[in-house]
Amino acid sequence: MRLRRFLVLGVTATALALAPTAAAGGGPPAEHPACTSADAAEFPLVTRIHPGPGAYESGGEPRDWTLDLSNSTDETCGNIHPVLVLVDEERTLRARDVRAEFADGDRRWDVGFERTGQGENVGVFGGDDGFPGFTVGPGRTVTVKVRLSFALGAEPNHVVASAAVVQRRDDDGDWVGASNEYPFDIVPEGTVVPSATAPSAERLQELAETGTGTTLGSGIAAGAALLGLGALAVGARRLRAGRR
Repeated sequence: MRLRRFLVLGVTATALALAPTAAAGGGPPAEHPACTSADAAEFPLVTRIHPGPGAYESGGEPRDWTLDLSNSTDETCGNIHPVLVLVDEERTLRARDVRAEFADGDRRWDVGFERTGQGENVGVFGGDDGFPGFTVGPGRTVTVKVRLSFALGAEPNHVVASAAVVQRRDDDGDWVGASNEYPFDIVPEGTVVPSATAPSAERLQELAETGTGTTLGSGIAAGAALLGLGALAVGARRLRAGRR
């Protein structure tokens, strides 16, 4: 499990390296101080995915779920960008088959995905569309509404979604949060999708035991992407320390 989380950090850094900075995208430069926790072993933003459905129909309607960003510090955390990472068991999921959007107040923003060299699909919330990032006040929680679907033609698959959270700081950034995992299945067109909004406890335990897995080689290769955004390496060490 630690290896997969390390991989998430690496592929997220790759996604941010591909995305322009706020200034380059026409938005304001970084204005907020660093979002840091007094406890170096913990992230300042407690990040939680509230799982949506346990299955998505290929070509089906978007389904909803939410992501909580809870500020555990006494300072305002701004320029916050969640990054959604989808790791599919078969490594056949294509970035163009993923449809995702998130809400900021009354406005919705599309999430563009990139497929990494390790076969994961990574989408930055506000990567290149002018979205300035979320602002989370001290002791407050921002709940982000997410809609997710998969294009017709997406093959049956098992997917684990998780979110890393970055505070963007010009052309660099700090790791400030990492979520729980949300497992689900992509099922063929025409499959009756249960109305339940989350996998059963038994299914979650099964998926936690089997996981999607990665190889050490791909973990190291993805982690090397951190070299392009040096400040993020600090967060990687903090994440490993906080999960021992």
